[in-house]
Amino acid sequence: MKNNINWNFDNTYSKLPESFREKINPVKVKDPKLILLNESLAKDLNLDFSQISQSKLSALFTGNELPENSNSIAQAYAGHQFGHFTMLGDGRAVLIGEHVSKNNHRYDIQFKGSGKTAFSRNGDGRAALGPMLREYVISEAMYALNIPTTRSLAVAKTGENVIRETQLEGAILTRVASSHIRVGTFQYIAARNKKDIIKIIEFML
Repeated sequence: MKNNINWNFDNTYSKLPESFREKINPVKVKDPKLILLNESLAKDLNLDFSQISQSKLSALFTGNELPENSNSIAQAYAGHQFGHFTMLGDGRAVLIGEHVSKNNHRYDIQFKGSGKTAFSRNGDGRAALGPMLREYVISEAMYALNIPTTRSLAVAKTGENVIRETQLEGAILTRVASSHIRVGTFQYIAARNKKDIIKIIEFML
C-alpha cells in the first residue's frame, strides 16, 4: 500500500540478530471488514485515512495489504506460564513496523490475531471478535485514566471463524505502543545466547 497515509517507518528492532525475531507476514484473510477505527489516535500518530476506501482500510488492518516500508516480524521473548519457564514469543502477533510521528515519537504498530508464528506452539494464531473489541475498549479507557498501556487503532473482522469453546467470528486488533520490549525479551536472550544481551541494551540506549 503506497504511503499516502503518512506512514513513516524506521524499523530498528528488525535490524537486531535473528535470535530476537522471526521475519513473517500476517496470514491473509478471506473477507476483511473494518469495524472500528480510532480517529483520535490516528491524528496523534499523524496518520490520515480520510482518502482511503473502506475496502483498502479493511485490507490494511487485516494484513492483506501492508504499508510501504513496513517490515513485519514476530518478536521473541520468554517467561513463566503455569508455573514453568517457557519460550513464549509473539504467538499470534506481528509487529509490522515502527512508525515515527511528526513529533519524532516512535510507535510500534502491531497486529494481534494475524496468524501463526514460530512462537504459536499449538495455537491457531487467530483471535475472536469479542475479546478484540473488549481490549480496544479497555485499553482506551485506561488511556483516558492516564494509565500507561498499549492503545488500539483499529479492529477488523477476518470473515473467518475461530474455534474456541464454540465457533466465533475472527478479528484482528491493531495495537500501538511505544515499545513491545518486555522483561521476557531479556529472559529469552539470556536462555539462548547471553552475548546478545549487550545488543538489546545498546538498542534501548
